[in-house]
Amino acid sequence: MTGAIGAPVATGTFTGADVILIAVVLVLLAASALLALAETSLVRMSRVKALGLVEEGRRGAKVLVRLTENPQGFLNPVLLLVLICQLVVATFVGVLASDWFGAWGVAAATVFEIVVIFVLGEAVPKNWAVRHPERAALFSAPLVSALVHFWPVRVVSGALIGLANLLIGQKGGYLGAHVTESELLAMADVALEGEVIETEERALIHSIIEFGDTVVREVMVPRPDMVTIGADETVESVLERALEVGFSRMPAVDQQVDDVVGIAYTKDMIRTVRAGQGSDAVRAHLRPTHFVPETKRVSDMMREMQAETFHLAVVVNEYGGTAGLVTLEDLIEELVGEIVDEFDVEEATVEDLGGGEIRVSARLPVDEVNDLIDGRLPTGAWDTVGGLVFDLLGHVPDEGESVTVDRLCLVADRVNGRRIERVRIVPMADHALGGQE
Repeated sequence: MTGAIGAPVATGTFTGADVILIAVVLVLLAASALLALAETSLVRMSRVKALGLVEEGRRGAKVLVRLTENPQGFLNPVLLLVLICQLVVATFVGVLASDWFGAWGVAAATVFEIVVIFVLGEAVPKNWAVRHPERAALFSAPLVSALVHFWPVRVVSGALIGLANLLIGQKGGYLGAHVTESELLAMADVALEGEVIETEERALIHSIIEFGDTVVREVMVPRPDMVTIGADETVESVLERALEVGFSRMPAVDQQVDDVVGIAYTKDMIRTVRAGQGSDAVRAHLRPTHFVPETKRVSDMMREMQAETFHLAVVVNEYGGTAGLVTLEDLIEELVGEIVDEFDVEEATVEDLGGGEIRVSARLPVDEVNDLIDGRLPTGAWDTVGGLVFDLLGHVPDEGESVTVDRLCLVADRVNGRRIERVRIVPMADHALGGQE
């Protein structure tokens, strides 16, 4: 450097102005670290977690909730202030180093700035925020809230973001971070691995998320399994039939199962018999039938059953024919699993035969089989593993007939007439496949 008259000025002198610059550098470096901590902790903080902190009565949680409602509202100003702090620090350090050490000071200052700004201004606060997200977010939320409401910061950051949006041809506005179903399922799996939730809780979370995508056709009792009564049968015979099968509600039909004319309730039959009218035709004592399409979502079905207080509905296909029936119990089982009472006598849905081989009900949905064996059985117009076997074979199989898919041998283990009842799934070694897929 040179003086006013051209005489060289000695480097290394320490003045009062230098003290002020050093103080400013330290303050801005601390501010940069604090803002970096706030940026990391607030971005990682979800609105749901913030609401949970409010319920716990944590100080600063209400401010935190307001910030998480519009992340872009605080993120842009914070990023701008971090950039300003770091640029000013870098400039002042360069000036001081140049005054003290000359040209070599600039090079030394550059290395110093990279190390100090990265370690103290970025790495340390951000890593601490990652390890203590709640403490960091609650600590920094009041400060960030005050900064974003300070009009010069709001105006400058808004103008710069508007310019950026103009350059890239994008309209302003925050769309938010939307969590997809697959992300929620993955979060449940991670929570299970971290022993935050139990296996049963993870299964319930999966069931609840998948519940909204399930249609009635996937949970209904299919037409061949329906137990029906004739509308012209006597009340006494219907009551005997109900006691025999253990059902409290049964559809009544005219000529065939497509002609459902009402629902017979066992309680009504008991009252009728006790009133001395057991010889009456059951037709006179039926309740109205609720008909639903097989493509109706089970979530809508459950709300409808709750609102209109009925427990059984007849499912019809697109041609108006009876496809099956669905009960409230079927819907609940889709959430919590099979419900078996003391009168239910059913085969196990899944049997472990050892060596990786299992036997399953042909009515078991393909996606459940895939979850069970960690497989990739194809999905399509069919819902069940029995439907998959039908589609792959292209004909009604004989008992013991098999087909290979996804390195698995699907065996029609039990066939009743034209219906597959049980399917045996046998994993096949690569050498046994013979190159067949």
